[in-house]
Amino acid sequence: MKFCNLCGAPLILLVPPGDNFPRHVCSVCGEIHYRNPKLVVGCIAEWNERILLCRRAIEPRHGRWTLPAGFMENGETTQQAAVRETCEEACARVEIDALASLISIPAFDQVHLFYRGRLVDGDFGAGAESLESALFTEADIPWSEIAFQSVTLALRAYFADRTAGRFLLHEHDLHC
Repeated sequence: MKFCNLCGAPLILLVPPGDNFPRHVCSVCGEIHYRNPKLVVGCIAEWNERILLCRRAIEPRHGRWTLPAGFMENGETTQQAAVRETCEEACARVEIDALASLISIPAFDQVHLFYRGRLVDGDFGAGAESLESALFTEADIPWSEIAFQSVTLALRAYFADRTAGRFLLHEHDLHC
């Protein structure tokens, strides 16, 4: 950040009084500009014991498989974001059950949230950011072609819970 979005003056990096982190502060009006982690929200959508994955049509990780997920928008809940992203990326309607995994990735200033859900009708396709979508059994998931470590963590926890017959909330910290 270089300029204040309120008055256009240059920003300086300093620790404001009463704070303990360096912040971008306007040199003229004093406005503090906070940078906070972004939320990436997605869904582990199941249909007949198979999981819906999308093959990415965009970078990063073009051509790799992932859960339908993306950045949360202002004005929506995390569950609404999971439903929207599943529709946008996999053309699928989903009902959300519960939060399954919360994964902090401080190196990228992101928090990934994955919900458990069920496809409403089994219909799906490829959205604008996907090359294709497909349903996979646990044994058929292309583990070596998964785009992101957070997706691998969420899926492995999901399958372990499904095998155990109970679902828990899993928290992980990824240090990339």
